[in-house]
Amino acid sequence: MQYRKLGWTDVNISAIALGTMTFGEQNTETEAHRQLDMAFEHGVNFIDVAEMYPVPPRAETQGLTETFVGHWLSRQARDRVFLATKVTGPSRGFDWIRGGPRLSVGHMREALEGSLRRLNTDYIDLYQIHWPDRYVPMFGESAFDAKRLHECTPVLQQLEVLDEFVQSGKVRYVGLSNETAWGVNEFVRQAEKHGLPRIASIQNAYNLLNRSFESTLAETCHYLNVPLLAYSPLAFSWLSGKSFDKNSNGGRLKLYPNFGRRYAKTNVPEATAEYLRIACEAGLDPSQMAIAYVLEQGFVGSVIIGATSLTQLKSNLDALDVQIPNHVRGKIDLVHRRYPDPAP
Repeated sequence: MQYRKLGWTDVNISAIALGTMTFGEQNTETEAHRQLDMAFEHGVNFIDVAEMYPVPPRAETQGLTETFVGHWLSRQARDRVFLATKVTGPSRGFDWIRGGPRLSVGHMREALEGSLRRLNTDYIDLYQIHWPDRYVPMFGESAFDAKRLHECTPVLQQLEVLDEFVQSGKVRYVGLSNETAWGVNEFVRQAEKHGLPRIASIQNAYNLLNRSFESTLAETCHYLNVPLLAYSPLAFSWLSGKSFDKNSNGGRLKLYPNFGRRYAKTNVPEATAEYLRIACEAGLDPSQMAIAYVLEQGFVGSVIIGATSLTQLKSNLDALDVQIPNHVRGKIDLVHRRYPDPAP
């Protein structure tokens, strides 16, 4: 395993992190613990969860992921695990979470206490805001529309609550997720101005079908020393080739078609087919090539992988040993120029 310094902190995290959003939906607790054991045995020290998991979110399963991980964590040396979780942002229909989650003082306090209880721990290493309280285009949207602005919890107030968590010892570091360049800059600006916790990371989607991070966010995060924790490196299984494999069950795309709307766009099948062809011609596993590409990017602190089987998990972990030749990287860039970010 490779380890990378988490931005300005003194923490080293594994270059590959284990994502857990299938725990409690596609994976039982026994299966979840086997995945955690395998990842840990391969040197993964970074586990990422969220209070709203598993996905797709349902009232009947909400919180199971943290509970499963908490039971596993009780058998580990706590200081050997870098544990991250997230507070759910404004309601996207998730009324079963605090009657409609917000990032107000009361909501954030309740969310943290719930996560600590389910995770069976006294502290969270990285506490992330899952998505902004303010309006921003997200999850497949790309155009900002000022007409959709609405009342929201100010960034300063959110930071003040996070400072309360850090000062209490219940949170070590804070981070953002599904954020924009303006959001990252504003959180850092307000933190430095008022002596509040500085964000340590940003967790956004990044993969061969969605390289939008490379524009304004990459520059912003470079100068502010905020590394990307890249999720969805396989683009909801598109880049694994499952949707093109007649012998496959199609993965999550077939199980949860509505949840894959981010990738149900023009040029996604065409671009994906090209990346699969490149991998095949180079003798590379397409999933491993896709993950290895993300790992190569200088702005990436860790790549968050997810799996539903130990075989899949082992294959994804082995991407760490894959080196993409320069001529293959050149072919990848040619496809990107032809089909730029078909699934932002």
